[in-house]
Amino acid sequence: MAYGGRNLIRDLPGKARPREIALERGVERTDDAVLLAILLRTGGRRGKGVLELARDVLGRCGHSLERLADASVEELVELPGLGPVKALELKAALELGRRAATPDTAGARPAILGAAPVVELLGAEAARLDREVFWVLPLNAKYRLIRPPVEITSGLVDTSLAHPREVFREAVRATAAAIVLAHNHPSGDPKPSREDVRMTRRLVEAGRIVGIPVLDHVIVGRGALPAPYASMRDSGAVQFDG
Repeated sequence: MAYGGRNLIRDLPGKARPREIALERGVERTDDAVLLAILLRTGGRRGKGVLELARDVLGRCGHSLERLADASVEELVELPGLGPVKALELKAALELGRRAATPDTAGARPAILGAAPVVELLGAEAARLDREVFWVLPLNAKYRLIRPPVEITSGLVDTSLAHPREVFREAVRATAAAIVLAHNHPSGDPKPSREDVRMTRRLVEAGRIVGIPVLDHVIVGRGALPAPYASMRDSGAVQFDG
């Protein structure tokens, strides 16, 4: 019988236990739900088993481990069956996996000093795009990329290409010390529009409020590499921090 009414892994038949499945198959050949069940250890309320809970959690994240790993502890707690302790343990395990997949992050990823590294990162992709895409580049205290550029919006046709809420949500998730903004102009002309300048000033001000400085906003044009680009910092169109 499950202790305290919970559904424990030890209460499952031997060959149905996630740990035994992983040992028999090898963790490399074990599906995501079983590995997640090993981390969760116990099921949810109302008789839900640990494997069923693991499948529910994955389903609510679109069966995407990337989306699950990007979720904050607060977001994980909102998933049925995950309390604060399970959510924190799961987030810690996923973060260790992310770090293991990107060893020596500070040394392996480039320092973003000026607009040229931004163009090197995004120029080839911008050359293929026929729509506007807005990215955030989260940086550590040494201005090195913490993770690849994060796409915030794509293909918007209204006057708001990026909202501070989305921009700084990603910056906080990445524990960024600073950020660089970037977007492309499919027309090929990287000259910032009035709306680009207005939006950038708004984001710089938001960064001052939340304590994550915005260092630059680079607009990448479309054409042969190296792609044409414009740095709002270099042009003096906006007063940046850092």
